[in-house]
Amino acid sequence: MSWQLLSVLPVWVASLIAAIVIPLTTSPDKWVTWISTAFAVAVIASFAVQLAIQRKEGFVVRTMASIGGSLVVLAAATGVLALL
Repeated sequence: MSWQLLSVLPVWVASLIAAIVIPLTTSPDKWVTWISTAFAVAVIASFAVQLAIQRKEGFVVRTMASIGGSLVVLAAATGVLALL
């Protein structure tokens, strides 16, 4: 596994954990609010992780992959929660 993928996975995992924890701990009328807050945290975490690596080669691609993956995970969670 390359270091580029390893720099993206923590944000994806955090988004997945948030997608699981949010419906278990909040009321249904607050799910969308907390999912969007989780995405905002994922964006900030993505930049933090990529800047902590201190490598400028591929910064935009890694950041885009990290944010895009988080968006897919949280959008899927929103779709599942909308069906409940």
